[in-house]
Amino acid sequence: MSAAQAGGARYRWAVLAAGTFAQAGYTSVLVGLTVLAPALRARYGLGLAEVGVVIAAPNIGSIATLYSWGRAADHFGDRAVIAVGLGAAAVCVAATAFVASFSGLALLFVLAGAFGASVNSASGRAVMHWFDAESRGLALGLRQTAVPISGALTAVALPLLARHHDPKPALLALAGLCVAGAAVALLVIREGPVPEVVSHREPTFSPLRDRRIWRLSAAAALMIEPQTCLVGFFVVFLEDHRGMTTTTAAGALAVLNVLGIATRVGAGRWSDLARSRVGPLRRIAVGSAALVVLCALLESAPLALLVPALVLMGCVTISWNGLSFAATAEVAGHARSGAALGVQQTALALSGAVLPIAFGGLVAATSWRTGFVVSAAFPLAGWLVLRSVAG
Repeated sequence: MSAAQAGGARYRWAVLAAGTFAQAGYTSVLVGLTVLAPALRARYGLGLAEVGVVIAAPNIGSIATLYSWGRAADHFGDRAVIAVGLGAAAVCVAATAFVASFSGLALLFVLAGAFGASVNSASGRAVMHWFDAESRGLALGLRQTAVPISGALTAVALPLLARHHDPKPALLALAGLCVAGAAVALLVIREGPVPEVVSHREPTFSPLRDRRIWRLSAAAALMIEPQTCLVGFFVVFLEDHRGMTTTTAAGALAVLNVLGIATRVGAGRWSDLARSRVGPLRRIAVGSAALVVLCALLESAPLALLVPALVLMGCVTISWNGLSFAATAEVAGHARSGAALGVQQTALALSGAVLPIAFGGLVAATSWRTGFVVSAAFPLAGWLVLRSVAG
């Protein structure tokens, strides 16, 4: 290995670290809203369906922009896209600390999602381009630890910042994390190497016309339901339905996210060793459904049984995102990876926007147990869709 190659091999880990940090900055807003739900409910007098709207708002905003951000990353590079989008998202999140109405709060989080969505495709694209197929699953699994890392930190820190149900200090802290992520991306990330030889099998048409990308995106959009709904309502469920304090419930969520770091890395490495992304994805889908059913059965059981089951379910249901990223990017090829990830992330954002609202309404109209049972059907549907996808 030449000195230049050795330098590139070392630098790719810096890209991975910067991309993960930038992703964590934006993800802290998404997962932070689930922790801040009790404080936001108290300040604005929200019902469960309105809590679902707030949790879904960033995803609603990102639906319109994710594909465009992905194409922008293909044309202008990852660094500029992450820095501009995440910086603008920080402004929107900071403004939520001073808004006086629920409608204003929801609108600002929609805008924050529209801008912050830049990091989703661009940071994944950066990692995709700097790591080869033999280590890409592990790298993207590490990058996806941004979600549980953010979840663990926000679960511990935000209840302390939002004491007396005042979310303002916590919202400003979330804005600061976005600023930090944008700055690190601007300083560290540069465009990855272009393959010297492009495979003749690598497609050149738009990802919007590729059925494989649509199937992978549809499967991911189904599999994410327990992640956005059951993990998303984790604190609210344990506080409202089982009588735990916000701090204790958030502590359980922090444990879930710490353990989820290992499951995301492990799933990525598993896919590298198996030389398959889809096979492990399908197995995780079945495991997710089984664990959601177990939690439904334990919904009224003693907390000593219920909480560990919820934590285990959460660890599995958040483990697969890196595999889905890798599968989509590899199917797309180097030149189309940003746009393809934009397609996939749009599908995930659509699910993230619609499903929490529907879940909150369903639970309010029926019961938590019904919500859990319905949630189990989604990863099974994702498993069925993946049967038609090779890889």
